[in-house]
Amino acid sequence: MEIIQQYYPNLEGRQIRQFASLRVLYTDWNAKINVISRKDIENLYDRHVLHSLGIEKMIRFTDGSRVMDAGTGGGFPGIPLAIFFPEVSFHLIDGTGKKIKVVQAIADAIGLTNVTTRHCRVEDEKAQFDFIVCRAVMSLPELAGLVRKNIRREQQNALPNGLICLKGGDIRNEIRPFGKRAVTLPLEDYYREPFFKEKTVIYVQL
Repeated sequence: MEIIQQYYPNLEGRQIRQFASLRVLYTDWNAKINVISRKDIENLYDRHVLHSLGIEKMIRFTDGSRVMDAGTGGGFPGIPLAIFFPEVSFHLIDGTGKKIKVVQAIADAIGLTNVTTRHCRVEDEKAQFDFIVCRAVMSLPELAGLVRKNIRREQQNALPNGLICLKGGDIRNEIRPFGKRAVTLPLEDYYREPFFKEKTVIYVQL
């Protein structure tokens, strides 16, 4: 938890309590349903929570925005972002029912009233949002094709509505089809931990 407060010293008390609760909740749920690699649960705050908050380096969502987390898995990046942006609505979807059950239980346990969940594939979600966020669920061009239908036309943020992904490794081939519509931010410019080397936030205007 200290790593979160180190990078985000101005969190409110409620947010600090919510972030702090995640370790016990994920450790407990992970013992029943494997939502995070068992070897990785000790790295919850840097490799999952802080990594999710990397999206904040790309955009500060306007209050009232609607964001969908496509393929949320164990709730990343959606749960940390929902804590960080309490006035933004987050809709978390995943094709694995057990994982959505865990995500909903954790959201309920920490009192996240700005989170909804749905067990479905990205293809089957028809609602529209300002932004789609995700962590490396598939190739960027493939994902963009699937979620284009979910992007609202009305704009209310500094960035035009679109897709924001967390990716690792060499991303040049993935962003090439988008040309100037793609913007990248290396997370190692913001977070000092070795994990963030070659970790990138990618924004694509859709």
